[in-house]
Amino acid sequence: MSTTRPYSPGDRGPEPSGASGASGGDTPGTAASAGGAATAPAVSSGGRQVRRLSFDGESGVVPLARDFTRQALYAWGWLPAATADQRAAAEDVLLVVSELVTNACLHAEGPEQLEITCDRKVIRLEVSDRGTGQPAPRTPHRAGRPGGHGMFIVQRLCLDWGVVRIPGVAGKKVWAELGAPA
Repeated sequence: MSTTRPYSPGDRGPEPSGASGASGGDTPGTAASAGGAATAPAVSSGGRQVRRLSFDGESGVVPLARDFTRQALYAWGWLPAATADQRAAAEDVLLVVSELVTNACLHAEGPEQLEITCDRKVIRLEVSDRGTGQPAPRTPHRAGRPGGHGMFIVQRLCLDWGVVRIPGVAGKKVWAELGAPA
């Protein structure tokens, strides 16, 4: 079941000793630009790595988001995958990014930004948009019916997901969290 919270659950408190999202020698720098889109520097904060992609004025945002996410997965050691489980985890992340960005295109006037945060245990995806709608899995879910499976896929693949709205600010952030491969 989805969750809708008035706050972001990303603050999980202090990590256990030794937990870090950065691999040895991985230093924060400028995130590689995908297709010329504006990107913010990769940030290391308390063992977390963060990358941001702005969609301002961009076209082809779904493949752009996938390419940007794939680059982050390589930088963070999720790719190349050594095992089938690791490969499946990376493919799940790419699929969820596609679904969240596609939903913003179809139902919310397009995405504004993609933020990806990674620590040793969880990867968090956030897509911000200016839409007023509330994403939800289509109920009842009909597997044979074309379309309308995006949030059902997100719900099935993710540890948790939800929507954050800031009072007085147009739009929302749709976030999803997936577990790191074992």
